[in-house]
Amino acid sequence: MKALCWHGAKDIRCDEVPDPRIEHPRDAIVKVTSCAICGSDLHLYDGYMPGMENGDVMGHEFMGEVVEVGPDSKHALKVGERVVIPFTIICGECEQCRRGNFSVCERSNRNKDVAGKMFGHTTAGLFGYSHLTGGYAGGQAEYVRVPYADKTHIKVPANGLSDEQVLFLGDIFPTGWQAAVQCDIQPTDTVAIWGCGPVGQMTIRSAILLGAKQVIAIDNVPERLAMAQAGGARPSTSTRRALSNA
Repeated sequence: MKALCWHGAKDIRCDEVPDPRIEHPRDAIVKVTSCAICGSDLHLYDGYMPGMENGDVMGHEFMGEVVEVGPDSKHALKVGERVVIPFTIICGECEQCRRGNFSVCERSNRNKDVAGKMFGHTTAGLFGYSHLTGGYAGGQAEYVRVPYADKTHIKVPANGLSDEQVLFLGDIFPTGWQAAVQCDIQPTDTVAIWGCGPVGQMTIRSAILLGAKQVIAIDNVPERLAMAQAGGARPSTSTRRALSNA
C-alpha cells in the first residue's frame, strides 16, 4: 500500500509499505477513506519531536471502513462499518481509562518506560507520533491497523453523514471542545478566543454550542477571521480592521 512516511526533518515521502495485518485479537484493519494533517504533525516535520525513525508512517486524524476484525473485537465492530479513529489508543480497562483519563491509558503505549523517562509520565499509545508513544503506524496511508479496536473507534451512524461531517471527531474537534468545556461557560459569558487557526475555529463553535452569550475572535489573518465570523463569532475591533482591509 501507499503511505506518507517520515525520513527526517522536512523529508516526508509517499512510499510503498507492507499492508498492515491483524497482530492481536483486539485489532481491526481499517481502509482509510479520509485523513487530515494536524498542526502537531509540524513537530514531526520540523524534527522537534524526538523518537521518529526512518520510514515511520505519519498521521493521526483519519477515518475509514472496517475491512478485517480480530476475534476479540467482533462484538464491537463488523466488516463494512464506518469508523472515525481517535488519536489516542485506549484499552478501556486500566485504571486511567476507567476514570476517563484516556490520554494516559496504562496499557497502549508499547514504549511507556521510555516515554515516562522523557515526559515524566507515559502517554497512551498514539497513532503516527514517534516511538515515544508506541511507534504505531499512522493514518496517512491506505490501510491502518487499529490496536484495541473494540474501544479505539467512534462508529459513524448509518444515516448518510459524509466523511467531512465526522472526520474531525478524531482529534481537532474534541481539542476545541475540551478547551471550551473547561471554561465552564455560562449563558451570560463573553468568551474570547486568541488565535483562529483550526483548533481556535473548533473552540469558537464549541463555545457557541455551549451557550456563550457572545464569542470574540482575535487574529490578524483575514481568512481565519472570515471563517470565525461564519461560525458565529465577532472579530475584535483590531481584527475587524484586518478583515476590512483584506
